[in-house]
Amino acid sequence: MSKNLSDSIPFSAGSPSPLGASVKNDTVNFALFSEHATKVTLGLFEEGKNVPSKEVPLNKTGSIWHVKISGLPQNTFYAYRVDGPEGNGHRFDPSKWVLDPFAKGLYAKGAWGEAHGALLGEVFPSSDFNWEGDAPPNLRWEEMILYEMHLRGYTQDSSSQAKNPGTYLGMIEKIPHLQKLGVNAAEILPIFPFDETSHMGENLFNYWGYSTIHFFSPMSRYAKDPRNAINECKEMVKALHKANIEVILDVVFNHTAEGNECGPTLTFRGIDNASYYLLDEQGNDLNFSGCGNTFACNRPCGMELIVSALRYWVEEFHIDGFRFDLASIFCRGENGEVLENPPLIEAICNDPALSNTKFIAEAWDCGGLYQVGSFPGGRRFAEWNGKYRDVVRRFLKGTDGQVEDFARAICGSEDLYGNGRSPYHSINFVTAHDGFTLRDLASYNGKHNEANGEDNQDGNDWNESWNCGEEGETTNSEVQHLRERQMRNFLFTLALSMGTPMILMGDEYGHTRNGNNNTYCQDNRLNYFLWDELEKNQSHLKFLETLIAFRKKTRLFHRKKFLNDQEIAWHGTEPSAPDWSHESRFIAYSSQDLYIAFNAHYDAVDLTLPEGAWKPVIDTVEGFLINPSTVESKYRLSSHSCLLLSRIG
Repeated sequence: MSKNLSDSIPFSAGSPSPLGASVKNDTVNFALFSEHATKVTLGLFEEGKNVPSKEVPLNKTGSIWHVKISGLPQNTFYAYRVDGPEGNGHRFDPSKWVLDPFAKGLYAKGAWGEAHGALLGEVFPSSDFNWEGDAPPNLRWEEMILYEMHLRGYTQDSSSQAKNPGTYLGMIEKIPHLQKLGVNAAEILPIFPFDETSHMGENLFNYWGYSTIHFFSPMSRYAKDPRNAINECKEMVKALHKANIEVILDVVFNHTAEGNECGPTLTFRGIDNASYYLLDEQGNDLNFSGCGNTFACNRPCGMELIVSALRYWVEEFHIDGFRFDLASIFCRGENGEVLENPPLIEAICNDPALSNTKFIAEAWDCGGLYQVGSFPGGRRFAEWNGKYRDVVRRFLKGTDGQVEDFARAICGSEDLYGNGRSPYHSINFVTAHDGFTLRDLASYNGKHNEANGEDNQDGNDWNESWNCGEEGETTNSEVQHLRERQMRNFLFTLALSMGTPMILMGDEYGHTRNGNNNTYCQDNRLNYFLWDELEKNQSHLKFLETLIAFRKKTRLFHRKKFLNDQEIAWHGTEPSAPDWSHESRFIAYSSQDLYIAFNAHYDAVDLTLPEGAWKPVIDTVEGFLINPSTVESKYRLSSHSCLLLSRIG
């Protein structure tokens, strides 16, 4: 190969397929889609340079621009300069070098929080990795226990004592915690490249990462060595698989970091804005994402990129599944209309390389489309069940009129998923990265987002939270004890509901964000996992570990089919006499082996138990493993508490 780009480099017309930079022997074929471009130039860069050492014109076949080059040196990077018409939604700017959307590596420069510099694709990304026979765990859906986490935040705090904090390798160091907790799937917030410095404000960052720049490479800022991000990410996946933990990536295909018509030109905007984004008649961006633009998911160019990216992460990185942010945008057509059979969903579901891949939809968007229980894709897609979250919050804080909805929710939401799907299609959650943490859910009536610099105008105003008597921090022991009990009630309900539970990172020790329900811009202890707090709250951790262990060994919670009247009986304070009235705040049910009760009333209730002898397993007033003495007929259940009994004999 040529030693440097100053040497003469032979090139030929090349091929329009495949898209991206494809290496074969001593040649590289470059191919780029742009339907409306009139001229495309390839820039070849040496490492550390922002100006290309060589520029090569591309040939065109249909809507694909291409060229083949021989003898390129290993440390070669590339970008494109694209010219085209003006107006009608076109935003070509031939003065800018733009990133190839199909590049398999992104030039890494700088540490977290530093300026990124030029966005360049790697011609020869690292591909030498020993998977050592790695195979995905292939867990059954009904066995899954998800743990939603932020990769940087998991080990970035000094209390983690990680050798490589905030990185893929740091994550590996703390896998034993996940094993001990009992979760078996890590649902990781975005690790596709994004610009963490794009949030304007003192000490504020684009921390969560829901602003994707590129879809075919891991975030270099999450690597110990940014130039080795691909292999470090693979090491993390391999280590999680060895621990029998699946990897679910939270991916953002509904919009990109380029924002609206006033946003930066990074990649798609400069390559073919009118093809890659949904626009109105004036050429302005349609904003169903709430982030300025909407990716044209159901156009052929958008579909090819998304399906190719998913296939690449499954084949190259051994990823087990994906959670799709604002997935209802996948159901929008040319003008934002809702499609009955979205081509993208069909393509994802029918791709052979994705046949064993798990898919989770956030089944709504910011344009008012809400599809929880009706997201297209049939049995291939599970859904974040936002209705479960809301009704569980409402019932357990004592809101009237919730008992019937609560009963349906804890049984797998048959009203939503009884249309040929299973309880496990409901991803049950009480808390997630956006919104209150578990402790804040029991400590604040309202959001407190002043630290975000938006005058507390950001974040959701409808949290269904209850501060248990005082707002925020308190020294009142009664309020403190009630909050602890409410946290146990939420975990108890989540762990012992039919469906697939998802636990938020930090809830196992009671993490607080001080009432901030939108910490997207906080790169600090508001978002970091605090390992010192974990050590202080071992009883809370042990309670959740006990719940998860009980769930794993109990067949009732591993169902593929919904319950019927022969399998469980509903109860009120008397057996077989449930109170479904508007004012009811108590409900219980029993199976052949278990009795489970939920008292959201402010008074204790005296229960008459179903016939037989019962052993207390959990009473959330006491925590876990209360005095296991046998009870046969009566039980006094305190206010705001839950109960689990096991039948004897």
